[in-house]
Amino acid sequence: MQTLRSHNCSELNTTHLNQNVTLMGWVHSKRDLGGLIFIDVRDHYGITQVVIHPHMPFFAEASTVRQESVIQILGKVVKREGAINAKLSTGEIEVNASAFHIESPSEILPFPVGHNPKQESEDTRLTYRFLDLRTEKMHRNILFRCNVIRYIREKMISLGFNEFTTPILTSSSPEGARDFLVPSRLHPGHFYALPQAPQQFKQLLMCSGFDKYFQIAPCFRDEDPRADRAPGEFYQLDVEMSFVTQDDVFNVIENLMIGLFENKQFSERNILPLNHYDAKYVKNNRKFPCIPWHEAMDKYGIDKPDLRFSLEMQNVEETLAHTQFAVFKSVLEKKGILRAIVIPQAAAQSRKFFDEADAYAKECGLGGLPWLAVKDGEWKGSIAKQLSDSEKKGLGNQLKLEPHDAVVFIVGSEKLKTQVAGGKVRNYFAEKLNLKNNDSWAFAWIVDFPMYEFNEEEQKIDFSHNPFSMPQGGMESLKNKNPLDILAHQYDLVCNGTELSSGAIRNHRRDIMKKAFEIAGYSESVVEAKFGALWNAFAFGAPPHGGIAPGIDRMVMLLLNEPNIREVIAFPLNQKAMDLLMKAPSNVSERQLKEIHIQTTKI
Repeated sequence: MQTLRSHNCSELNTTHLNQNVTLMGWVHSKRDLGGLIFIDVRDHYGITQVVIHPHMPFFAEASTVRQESVIQILGKVVKREGAINAKLSTGEIEVNASAFHIESPSEILPFPVGHNPKQESEDTRLTYRFLDLRTEKMHRNILFRCNVIRYIREKMISLGFNEFTTPILTSSSPEGARDFLVPSRLHPGHFYALPQAPQQFKQLLMCSGFDKYFQIAPCFRDEDPRADRAPGEFYQLDVEMSFVTQDDVFNVIENLMIGLFENKQFSERNILPLNHYDAKYVKNNRKFPCIPWHEAMDKYGIDKPDLRFSLEMQNVEETLAHTQFAVFKSVLEKKGILRAIVIPQAAAQSRKFFDEADAYAKECGLGGLPWLAVKDGEWKGSIAKQLSDSEKKGLGNQLKLEPHDAVVFIVGSEKLKTQVAGGKVRNYFAEKLNLKNNDSWAFAWIVDFPMYEFNEEEQKIDFSHNPFSMPQGGMESLKNKNPLDILAHQYDLVCNGTELSSGAIRNHRRDIMKKAFEIAGYSESVVEAKFGALWNAFAFGAPPHGGIAPGIDRMVMLLLNEPNIREVIAFPLNQKAMDLLMKAPSNVSERQLKEIHIQTTKI
């Protein structure tokens, strides 16, 4: 049997000495040293050094071959005459070429494949993504992603889950992000939508009697790009389970995450132990802390807090309830919020340090950043003279201040806006003072999300997140509580300040579904029209069920410590949601438009 190669470019070593071999691959590098030509041949597996002697009839051809040309080499394995390369598995040997063939020549490269990708513009890299993927870093990243997905798939199957596939062409949903719409040729004026998530389908599978579902699911959302969010499409581990409570879902996902993030194949970091967190967030049988949404917002100013450092916002309103300091007094009278963040051992910092922090706080929407510090037993800071000795003593006792600690104050009349700004200030100091434990994973469940929120623009009640979540307290809460006080059986999984996943115990009752949507302004006829499949399924016996959907791209991004999600996706869209390689989106012909009954107009 004939083969194009006898070995790949990583497997030759001293056990193959004097064997005749055939290699194929790309010209990774070429060096002409004293009449000898050395070519490093690279394939998917690794690199092998080839030596071409000047008396060979193909010497001239080899001397002009460009990098990234595909070549075939026949030759004998010999010990390296020069220095051994300990970084390569093939570093002790080389191949003396007896035959040389250029299978596919390369043109002049737009950038060297041996480059540092950060040295090239992202648009250039994405235009020639097939070349960019040949670089060591990108090749490694994409293979890493493959191995993570393989691990996840094998783990889910071992936990008793079955893998399903669900439709890509489906119906538009009124909730969530913008849909990508697909016009129907057979049904003029009607459109499919690409699924933002397989949400309804996985719930329908539970209603159909399948107990444990998972899917490595493609999802499509017409969203603006961010560093941690790909525009257009992304992949998630979609999970759903029947006859479960919230804790049952948590058990499965904690098992998966601990196995993945502490697997030495993927990470050298460890997950922070539970004693790292406030004891009140440690629940029985939970491996990750559980933090209520309202407390996460009040302490960290964000619902995806980075818990590798403390710097919690602490409520000092009671301690300063009778203050005469005009700024604090005014805010407290307006029922605003007053929080303090202890910055450990920051009293020695310069006035410039605090002035820069004050300027940043103003950028975040705060009026400024009042501060105090305890240095050499005395108080200093921008408001040291504005607070009484008893108030400063009270703050010291409440905040458990140590010598040389500093305190900054988060002050504002609008609660949520002030909390969010405080969260940004908290992260600012962690970055400035290098307080993050970069050798660890800090996982947490954010729980007890509000079911509804008030839409100021439309002056109405809206769903806060997933409209299919079960309200805590069920029908009784929907009938008797202020909608803004109702909590949902909804949860997020966060890690190191990144939201990995959202999930919920689902509403499986038609009467509760009707009432929940009614509060948000949807009539029964609208619910039946928009969510007819679930509406009908719930009429024929639906099990209690729940699930979650961790983002594959974000997990890989975290594990690789990549700041940009496009570094872990083989063929991503750029920041303008364009595919520069395939030239998408693109114009289509009038004939194609006519077939799908579409006319375009200039805006």
